[in-house]
Amino acid sequence: MSTPMEITLQNPPDPDISDQNAVASASASAPSPPPPPPPLPPVLADDRVSVSVEACLKPSSTARIDDVRSAIERMLEKRSLSYIDGPIPVPLDDPFLTENVERIRICDTDEWVQNHEILLFWQVKPVVHVFQLSEEGPCEDLSGDGQLPSFNEWMLPAKEFDGMWESLIYESGLKQRLLRYAASALLFTEKGIDPFLVSWNRIILLHGPPGTGKTSLCKALAQKLSIRFNSRYTQSQLVEVNAHSLFSKWFSESGKLVAKLFQKIQEMVEEENNLVFVLIDEVESLAAARKAALSGSEPSDSIRVVNALLTQMDKLKSSPNVIILTTSNITTAIDIAFVDRADIKAYVGPPTLQARYEILRSCLQELVKKGILSNFQDCDHLVIPNFASMKEKLSMPEMQEAQTKFHLCKQLLEAAEACEGMSGRSLRKLPFLTHAALSNPYNCDPSKFLCKMVDTARGELSELPD
Repeated sequence: MSTPMEITLQNPPDPDISDQNAVASASASAPSPPPPPPPLPPVLADDRVSVSVEACLKPSSTARIDDVRSAIERMLEKRSLSYIDGPIPVPLDDPFLTENVERIRICDTDEWVQNHEILLFWQVKPVVHVFQLSEEGPCEDLSGDGQLPSFNEWMLPAKEFDGMWESLIYESGLKQRLLRYAASALLFTEKGIDPFLVSWNRIILLHGPPGTGKTSLCKALAQKLSIRFNSRYTQSQLVEVNAHSLFSKWFSESGKLVAKLFQKIQEMVEEENNLVFVLIDEVESLAAARKAALSGSEPSDSIRVVNALLTQMDKLKSSPNVIILTTSNITTAIDIAFVDRADIKAYVGPPTLQARYEILRSCLQELVKKGILSNFQDCDHLVIPNFASMKEKLSMPEMQEAQTKFHLCKQLLEAAEACEGMSGRSLRKLPFLTHAALSNPYNCDPSKFLCKMVDTARGELSELPD
């Protein structure tokens, strides 16, 4: 999983020292010493690991994206960086970058980092993505006929979704799997692979219990892909379908409303440089199983809705620049024909112990950073180790240094264990509820806060329905 970490600098060898040694060796009259061991073979360009480096432009910037990308690539070439997820300081000695770039961040290297090792600069091929956030906010489709808006639309990347991808913590591999899938789907389309020989539909279905972040993951994925593919698609849009608005009080009208909505989406994807993401949340409300309708337990109008939805999705299959993102809390209620069309059917379950620890760790560090938990020595510089580092340190019998941080690690682990059964949504609310339960909310250190969090979590769990 992606865990922000500090970037460390590797000092390159001093070329002057190497030259002096070479001169001394050549001028010595004594027999030459044995030759040094051969250097490690250089990593071929094709063998280097591609690592994404994202650069967010300031709202006031009018610089060309290509110019900013080139400047960042030159900056990275000059620095011997180790590549780990986290921010890179914008160089103060580069007026062009300081004037135009708000932040630079290394992203999604976790898949390549094994056993706490890091990627060194000569192992990496940085891929720089430059973007500017849209501040427009969502735009509703107002039909004017008294109906609910059929969809909300965002221009991507949107300020509203900034940082959402990094805040979502799942089992290692889920987010990378979705990124790789989208990249392959768009590549196959761009290369003109015959869909009758190799089939794909560009449909993702995330299913699982409520509160696990399925909808947020869809929005964050759309945001991330709009950044990663902005060199190919100059504009990106997210269309969130309001499924409930597509059911008409008039018999047989619902199918027509679905067709009308997808006609608008079809108009969006006709622009070749526009990448469109269609999000259908709780898709079971639209794609209800037709078997239930035929048995009489569902109105026959729902059959028309399912048929219309499947027909419109099949039409979009021929459009290369659209990805359909769907979520469901009740997978068994979805029509099997829809499930079969989904390329990826990923289960998003309740957070594991590791995910709970990382979620609470990010919450605690945010409260410390913003001064909510401020009555603590050196709290401004407090960095709690991630789950893997924490487990490693707990196994060391000689771990007596940094007692405060070590004690906090154990407390945080206890809090994560006490939260078993809570959804990701509930975990994100837990720090607020804990703070609200403090007798003196203006004078609390992290250790006391974590003790109170355990009590609050147990109270929340006791109130959950069976």
